[in-house]
Amino acid sequence: MDDIVRQAIAKWPNVPDCYGWLALDARGDWYMRDDRVQAAGSFPAVKGAVLRHAKLIEFIQRNYEADDDGCWFFQNGPQRVYVELEAAPWVLRLAPDGQVLTHTGRPVQARTSHVDEGGRLFLHTDAGLGLVHTLDMHAAADRVEAGQWSPEPVAATDLPLRFGFVCSPAQRHLG
Repeated sequence: MDDIVRQAIAKWPNVPDCYGWLALDARGDWYMRDDRVQAAGSFPAVKGAVLRHAKLIEFIQRNYEADDDGCWFFQNGPQRVYVELEAAPWVLRLAPDGQVLTHTGRPVQARTSHVDEGGRLFLHTDAGLGLVHTLDMHAAADRVEAGQWSPEPVAATDLPLRFGFVCSPAQRHLG
């Protein structure tokens, strides 16, 4: 977390949390979801506006964390902006040198691999569960064929409970 964010939390400790306004899709893209978009439907059926501003994305990614309940958020100064997740808290990229990186650029170690009914490949890493990016599925298939990963079948609906994350903090907050 950025020092300026820590300072803002100390200065304004009682800022209310924000729900439904930020989302992460299965390709690692961030989406802003204003009132109109939220009223039109839940994420990912209605995504909102994709964020393209590099410095804003870097700031979000440096300050992206989970709370004790498995709800992921972006700490925006003194305010927690909870994130709607399409598939998992992390979207993983496979580097040519064999390294696995989160969508935030963090190197992680894969512990186990899982494939859902839609053929999506998930890795349980030292940072939590991540979905392998679609552009890296050929490299992932090579790792499976080489015996580096042995994906276990899993139902997509079982992933949040099994790996301790919440896809929709907004629904949890309202419910």
